Amino acid sequence: MEHRPIKRFGQHFLVDRKVIGRILERASLGPSERILEIGPGKGALTLPLSRRVDRVLAVEKDRNLAELLMQRLEERAVTNVDVVCGDILNFDFTRLDGFAPDGVHVVGNLPYNISSPVLEILIRQRRRIHRAVLMFQKEVADRLAATPGGRNYGALTVLIGYHARIASLAKVGKEAFRPRPRVESAVVELDFDRPHPVRAAHEARFQEVVRGAFAHRRKTLLNTLSIAFPGLDRRTLERVLAECGIEPIRRAETLSIDEYLGLAAAWPAQLDKTAGK
Repeated sequence: MEHRPIKRFGQHFLVDRKVIGRILERASLGPSERILEIGPGKGALTLPLSRRVDRVLAVEKDRNLAELLMQRLEERAVTNVDVVCGDILNFDFTRLDGFAPDGVHVVGNLPYNISSPVLEILIRQRRRIHRAVLMFQKEVADRLAATPGGRNYGALTVLIGYHARIASLAKVGKEAFRPRPRVESAVVELDFDRPHPVRAAHEARFQEVVRGAFAHRRKTLLNTLSIAFPGLDRRTLERVLAECGIEPIRRAETLSIDEYLGLAAAWPAQLDKTAGK
């Protein structure tokens, strides 16, 4: 059975065996581990994974591909891979509680058009996940691994970096895929067992502050926070920033995770003081 790539699904199949081997080697997956694979496609990663780990749960949105993969697994007498035909964006993660009570490792060659929503889901489900080793468009990978001060550093960098240690594992050229994508790719590891060592007292507030700060990244921090939080007057914001030792003329991309944590920690107290005014 042949399969023609479906454009709306963002299908680009990994075919370079050397790249596949390098990804699996750097992923360091052991024989006792259970894997959630996102978008297994034709099984380029699934089949070698099945020989390295205890069990694989492969979630594939394309019904034809899911059937093709099940056929290939049957032909090779592979019995430790379960294929689920479904959209990972709607996947019931409580299924993992029975599949891997101690937590899973996530592996996937993500369709580039769902990278951000998948990352948001993984953050929400992080208590069920040890690590995620994922293929991204290089631009997204660069954003994840960016450091303060660069143009790639943004809200996604801060929020992912708070929840997981980020490591770049490999760069992957266009020629490793069929059909070839228009962009370069990269493999990134997100280690949810090693989050940022300092934790926020109010995580929801931390996320709000980070997203608000980057809402207008060309503006100064004082100006963009004034827009994002119209309930706080500029003088209050100036006091909050001064309390944190942050110059109001700085821009969002210059603040470290720790500085955002400090800003979020100061935020609720200021809200309490200004409540009812």
